[in-house]
Amino acid sequence: MRPAISGASVPIATYELRFHIGDYFRRAGLELPVPAFLNVVPLRFGVAEPEGRYHVPLVAGPWSYQTDRGS
Repeated sequence: MRPAISGASVPIATYELRFHIGDYFRRAGLELPVPAFLNVVPLRFGVAEPEGRYHVPLVAGPWSYQTDRGS
C-alpha cells in the first residue's frame, strides 16, 4: 500500500478517512444485510506534528472494527 500523502509535511488539523467496508466485504463475496451493519466507517484523527509519521490502520470485519495510531 502506498502513502496517501508523501513528500510534504501535513498541516496541523483534524482529518477524516472513510472506509467503505460494506462494499469491500460484498466484493469479497460475503452476503450482508441491506443496509449493512457497518457500511462506511469514518475515522477521524488529529495531526499535531506536521513532520511526524502517521500510520492509521483499520482492522475491520463485517460486524466490528478497531484502530490505533500505529507505528
